[in-house]
Amino acid sequence: MFHSKRFRLIAGFLIVPFFAGGIFLFIGGYLLFHPMVQESAKQVRLSLNAADNIYNAQIKYVKVALEITILGEGFRFSLIQRDIPDLIDRLERMSVHSELDFAGIVTNSGSTLCRIGENSIPGDNVQPENPIAQHAINHRLKTAGTVVLSKTFMAHENPELSGRIQFYPMEHNNQDTIAQDTTADDEKKACLAIAAAIPIFAQRTNGELIGILYGGILLNQSTGIVDLVQKSVFPVGIQKETSLPTASIFFDTFRVATNMLDENGNRAIGTQVSGEVKEQVLVRGNQWTTREFCLTDRYIATYKPIEDIFGKRVGMSSIAILESNYSTIQRNFILFFIMATFIGTMIAIGMGFLLVYRILVPVHHLVKASQAVSDGYLNPEIGPVSKDPEIALLQKTFKDMVESMKRRRMASQSQILQSEKQASVGRLAAGVAHEINNPLTGVLTYTHMLLRRKDITDDIRSDLQVVAESTDRVRKIVKGLLDFSRQTKLDPETADINRLVDATIKLIENQALVKGVSVQFNRGENLPMFVLDRSQIQSVLLNIMINALDATEPSGLIEITTIAALSANDTGHRGVEIIISDSGCGIASDNLDKLFEPFFSTKEVGKGTGLGLSVSFGIVKEHGGNIRVQSEEGKGTKFFVWLPIDKPKDQPIDKQGEQNADFSRG
Repeated sequence: MFHSKRFRLIAGFLIVPFFAGGIFLFIGGYLLFHPMVQESAKQVRLSLNAADNIYNAQIKYVKVALEITILGEGFRFSLIQRDIPDLIDRLERMSVHSELDFAGIVTNSGSTLCRIGENSIPGDNVQPENPIAQHAINHRLKTAGTVVLSKTFMAHENPELSGRIQFYPMEHNNQDTIAQDTTADDEKKACLAIAAAIPIFAQRTNGELIGILYGGILLNQSTGIVDLVQKSVFPVGIQKETSLPTASIFFDTFRVATNMLDENGNRAIGTQVSGEVKEQVLVRGNQWTTREFCLTDRYIATYKPIEDIFGKRVGMSSIAILESNYSTIQRNFILFFIMATFIGTMIAIGMGFLLVYRILVPVHHLVKASQAVSDGYLNPEIGPVSKDPEIALLQKTFKDMVESMKRRRMASQSQILQSEKQASVGRLAAGVAHEINNPLTGVLTYTHMLLRRKDITDDIRSDLQVVAESTDRVRKIVKGLLDFSRQTKLDPETADINRLVDATIKLIENQALVKGVSVQFNRGENLPMFVLDRSQIQSVLLNIMINALDATEPSGLIEITTIAALSANDTGHRGVEIIISDSGCGIASDNLDKLFEPFFSTKEVGKGTGLGLSVSFGIVKEHGGNIRVQSEEGKGTKFFVWLPIDKPKDQPIDKQGEQNADFSRG
């Protein structure tokens, strides 16, 4: 019993879950957690860079909104004329559309001309300095970025807005509580904003400075940027909403905008960072990543300083992710592998009994089927399809192999039949064509001599003309027979396919122009150079193009396309395909199988010998290529001439390639 296949399989399956389970428990419990935390720290840093891009995009958005406003001639005219009501109306519309919290116009002396809000027209009292506007006045340049606005300034700018936000000390160097901070003087309290200021000159490019347009968005207690960062960088659905990473913006050490929640479920506005973070980020200017306990949970957080328009570090941006996300993963990972080890042990016992049936029985059927195929029988029975994917794949591969053998046998038979037809006609042509051609030449010569005589009547001349035309047609048929039977040796030379097609199109351009048919050539890009018999391939293309022209009505279209393509018969063999399509009458499905047979033609009697496509097929075959045709009656025809980059050795060529009557012509 200990030496049986079943026992050894069961023992082998038991070893695998115990051994693998122990390894994965060790990896999950000790080795996986720390790399996961390190990787999460790296991801948090990358996420902070993405958050910075969103922050900078908001600054640019404010700047663009102001720039667009000053482009209006009406705005510039109202400013020059000091039309205050119109300017206020324009400012309010701009602020609504751009969602600005404050906006206004400052004169070149620095005093406020007008603004949005309750005090839209300032009084005569002393106005606090507008830092963003003053910076633009001093430098006569567009200014945009982060700015610190004092509580006094905001009280003058918009008392209603000033009363709704929380202000913090502009320089905070201890860990005092917020309640203690509220006792500070208004002059020492401030808020953080992103703002822009655009100089307005008397002339558009330069000239006298006539004012400054400024505006911005307050960051204190705002939700727009931090929520946009959370939604953009960490879409809901990847993680539970309650465990999503959070984004915060700090003024000095205070959170002024955040989606981090406190123990009551409110945004943790006003909470502060540790002294270590302040030292590393605000004092030293480093980007700092740390594992820290914040509020009620432990986070992996990264901080980056925010500089104002004067280059001073006034705050920080931060991305933080709950460390419990990863500890939960570790715990779930361990529990999962304990369960998997137990279940794997149970399954291993049962699989030992099923394995012999699932593997050996289908394999036995395949062995018998292989013996039948080796005896020449190509419809072997391989039994029911196994539920085991590997065995099922083996069965499918075996069936595909047998089907491929069937197709190759049919292709070989078809090729042999075609070759026999061509050989028979060739032998007939070789034996008869020369014997017929000489008498025909004599008949045609003497007929033309008689036609030049002046003493014959018109009815005799008409009969002689019919004789000449019929004799000339017979001579063309004989010439076609000679071309079909002739074993012409290839004269290879290097050629550019696109140039060869161009040259061939020029041969039919005038004929197409007279008939009113458009010819369009779509050149393939970066096609390789070919070694081929230029004149013979050109005759193939010319023959197919003439057939397309004959089948196309006036105002129709002939389209020629060259593309790089793999062979339809020899998978993986690279080459170029020349596609010649027309919008003509199409070919009946019953005639597709006869298209390349000698003397078969769909043209009217007297307008074709039926040898052109047979000769073309032989030329392409000699080059190692193939011809396919797809057509639908009444909708047009497509010919596909495929030529290999290097001629394959002993490559079988299908008689007609892949003829498909279901494909729409043109």
